[in-house]
Amino acid sequence: MDQVSGIGFCKRHPAILLCLVLPALLLLAAADEPLEYQVKAAFLLNFTKFIGWPAEAFAAADSPFAICILGDDPFGGALNAILAGETVAGRKVTVEKIKRAPAPKSCQMLFISSSEKEVRKIFPALGPGVLTVGEGETFTRDGGMIAFVIENRRVRFGVNQPAAENAGFKLSSKLLNVARFVEK
Repeated sequence: MDQVSGIGFCKRHPAILLCLVLPALLLLAAADEPLEYQVKAAFLLNFTKFIGWPAEAFAAADSPFAICILGDDPFGGALNAILAGETVAGRKVTVEKIKRAPAPKSCQMLFISSSEKEVRKIFPALGPGVLTVGEGETFTRDGGMIAFVIENRRVRFGVNQPAAENAGFKLSSKLLNVARFVEK
């Protein structure tokens, strides 16, 4: 696992870092949800700006961009508040709460809650074009693509680059540069 330090990058490119976290900062004063999940919700939206989805990830040209939550929803209203009125590549963004692995092309981003115990069994059922996001460093080791981690009371993330690329995603070097760790 390569360790990528984001400190130098953040000093040289503060606008990119600001783009990743600004939506969460704007909602902090009015929101009741825990700060951690407000920040994670902002990251979910902003990941879409630094990742290219394969065309086959969508059922039709007018299909929405669906962010699905598998298991318990830790976001409360924070995710819906941040996504209100947003689009990704011209597609309306929707949030869906699901109880089992999604049908092919129904979810483009899948947040797997920590309430889900057998995460490794979920990945083989997913088709290409589903970005998997979870919590804890073991998530990427188990085959997930992006894992949120808490470091010094800050929300950070790590990336399993081979898993993402094998699913057809194009990851921006800007995203990889601000990741806490990148598995190659």
